[in-house]
Amino acid sequence: MTRRTEQRISDILRSIDRCQRFSESLDSANNHVAEMALDAIERNLQIIGEAANHLPPSVTEAHPEIAWPQIRGFRNILVHQYFGVDLSVIRDVIDTHLEQLATALRDAQEGEQ
Repeated sequence: MTRRTEQRISDILRSIDRCQRFSESLDSANNHVAEMALDAIERNLQIIGEAANHLPPSVTEAHPEIAWPQIRGFRNILVHQYFGVDLSVIRDVIDTHLEQLATALRDAQEGEQ
């Protein structure tokens, strides 16, 4: 199934929103809730990386401030080296990098309209 660029951007933005919302539950006193939140965040970070891998150069080259290779690489780490993923790295990605990515992709969406 082929997805259009607009769909991939929407997938990324939806996953960013979920990561940001779910991150609050990482500190839950309920270990099951915290564990589910981490699993959900990792899945959404995988979606972000996979969708970013399929964005056309017109989108990625318009936003050189975004670390596109690292986004794709992080997806590969989450999928293939899942046993070595550090929670502090995931928190850093959420707190430091996702909002910049969301802003760039919202700009890309507006440019398409």
